[in-house]
Amino acid sequence: MKIIAVGRNYIDHAKELNNPVPKEPIFFLMPDSAIIQNNSPFFYPDFSNDIHYEVEIVLKFNKLGKNIAPKFAHRYFNEIAIGIDFTARDLQKKCKENGLPWEMSKSFDGAAPISKFFPLNDFGDINNLNFRLELNGVIVQQSNTSQMIFPVDQVIAYVSKFMTIKIGDLLFTGTPAGVGPVKIGDRLTAYIEDKKMMDFLIK
Repeated sequence: MKIIAVGRNYIDHAKELNNPVPKEPIFFLMPDSAIIQNNSPFFYPDFSNDIHYEVEIVLKFNKLGKNIAPKFAHRYFNEIAIGIDFTARDLQKKCKENGLPWEMSKSFDGAAPISKFFPLNDFGDINNLNFRLELNGVIVQQSNTSQMIFPVDQVIAYVSKFMTIKIGDLLFTGTPAGVGPVKIGDRLTAYIEDKKMMDFLIK
């Protein structure tokens, strides 16, 4: 199982980090050791002093596919969740400055807490979903999937040009503006529409 994560898929997020708006989807991979489930706590790692939250809608693939046409992409998933793409921003900055890959800042153990998966039909159109993240009870990220630069079908088609999609693979679809740091003792609560999906502590 692999985790495919899309970067810079919301214009407001690209702008807040002073990154150019991409002309094609940007994606990277995370290992399954990055996953945290069942609202287990995230333990702040000792290799970073600047861990940021990034809330994202997550899809689970239910079919094997390669070179998937956009018009058929919706057939390859029927469950969604919400997840956090934790980023060691200090490590990422250092890697970028040196022209190096930055997986170490995104793919470390515990970097990808994920809620339970629910049928997409419970929520409706994947291209029109409200979602939000609260930090200690205050909304810090809030958006709608209609604001994606590259809609889900387009992302799936693009990624499947380069690698085979397998059953059980996950797709993190990108984060909106509002990312920021967490500290030990913080509580993160994530919602799709008004359904609480995830609620866990930073330790």
